[in-house]
Amino acid sequence: MAKLTTYNIVIGMIVAIGTFGYGYGFGVFITSIGQPGFYKDFDLDPTSKYTANILGAVNALFAAGAAFGSIAQAWLADWVGRKKALAASALFSMVGAAWTAGSPYLAMLITIRILHGFGLGMQICLVPLYLTEVSPPHCRGVMTGMTVMGFGLGYCAVAWVSVGTYFAENETLQWRLPLALACLGPLGLLIGIWFVPESPRYLCWVGRHEEALQVIQRLHRDPSDSEDSAAQAEFMQIQAQVEKDKEQKSGYIQMFTKPSWRKRSLLVLFLMFASQATGVNGIANYLVVIFGTLGLTGVMPILVYAVYAIIGTIAAFIACFTLDKVGRRKLFLIGFPVLAVNLLAEALLQRAYLGSGNQAGLGAAVAFIFLFIVLFQFIDAPSFVWCSEIFPTTIRAKGIGLSMFAYFVGFITFSTPGPLAFRNITWRMYLIFMGFCIICEVLVYLFVVETRGLPIEEMGALFGDEVVLHMTSDGRGLVEKNDGVTLDHVEVVDSKV
Repeated sequence: MAKLTTYNIVIGMIVAIGTFGYGYGFGVFITSIGQPGFYKDFDLDPTSKYTANILGAVNALFAAGAAFGSIAQAWLADWVGRKKALAASALFSMVGAAWTAGSPYLAMLITIRILHGFGLGMQICLVPLYLTEVSPPHCRGVMTGMTVMGFGLGYCAVAWVSVGTYFAENETLQWRLPLALACLGPLGLLIGIWFVPESPRYLCWVGRHEEALQVIQRLHRDPSDSEDSAAQAEFMQIQAQVEKDKEQKSGYIQMFTKPSWRKRSLLVLFLMFASQATGVNGIANYLVVIFGTLGLTGVMPILVYAVYAIIGTIAAFIACFTLDKVGRRKLFLIGFPVLAVNLLAEALLQRAYLGSGNQAGLGAAVAFIFLFIVLFQFIDAPSFVWCSEIFPTTIRAKGIGLSMFAYFVGFITFSTPGPLAFRNITWRMYLIFMGFCIICEVLVYLFVVETRGLPIEEMGALFGDEVVLHMTSDGRGLVEKNDGVTLDHVEVVDSKV
């Protein structure tokens, strides 16, 4: 079986800088709206309906840019490769972050967030795409899960930076410095990307077979496997499956006309929209405002949000290390109903204590919001991994792009009305999210299959596609069928192509 090597982990961490940048850039506006200087500089009343609409617009346009970026990356990744596409996404998001931080007018800040979102939307697709294509099957969950770990660390970083800048004497610095530091993640990716190899699956797809084999051998170097039989078996399986898949057109139209591809496309659209239907960003994007309604004042809403980010990130790490042991489907089946119960409890607590002086009741409401983000990670992490691993190489970038497009459409759907909704219907919003969780549970049970431990070239079998070669259980040989007869452990001895 292909080993997870130190080299594998290092290049995964370098690429995951992209999602660190995404997490920081995504979360920076959450903390900006907790800084008094933001409202003062733009002459906004934090309690007004107009301000609520402005906050909704900023988040909606950012998500719209990200949605378009998620679609655009598929074309770029298939044209110039995964590595160069990652570099381009870093450049877009770095320029967008710098321009946002320097925007002198509110209208400019709102519109430039589209460019920032465009770059980050590309990154959040390209990182799991790359990580999926360089990961051994038995640990693909934790490797692709670096996507979630990365943006979790980004959330933590921006939260604590914002706690520090809250105390700046210069009120403009309070909110502009965190925005400016959003350039660092993309810059780190732009530098680090030149030290990682191109995806071997992309190399096979474009006919660079010798280079692909060399990359696989380096990725899974195993001293106990002197002949690199695991690497050669993986290479032959990739090469054979890619050549088979290339016989078919691989555009968006075919993704919805070929039955096996259509099923996968519809499922990723559902699953990533479902993650937003839990209310995670409808709640998280306005947490500093929500904490204010629960009795926290001054720096406390931002400080509590920073603690919230740390707890959520720790839970994300645990979820990612659980994926390859428990499986994706089981985590979904447990996660959605448990989250529904949590949302019901939050609704009842806020109904009873919102606007009151009952510190115990308000503290319990805050505690259940913390529990919410812990439970959500066991839906979020498997969602990113599952949607990244079920497509063949020829449409994987497009499939991940579709999934993230649905993610950002869900973000817009549930986040844009958030400020007004929490202002007008308050605790009833949690009941709406609870209902969506129950619906999602039913659909997952009926349609989502388990993918744990299966080589990505063999995923097609779960959806009715032909798999050309199957890997043996030890991962060092291949099983193929010839005229209906199964030939076990086909030896791989020739590394020349």
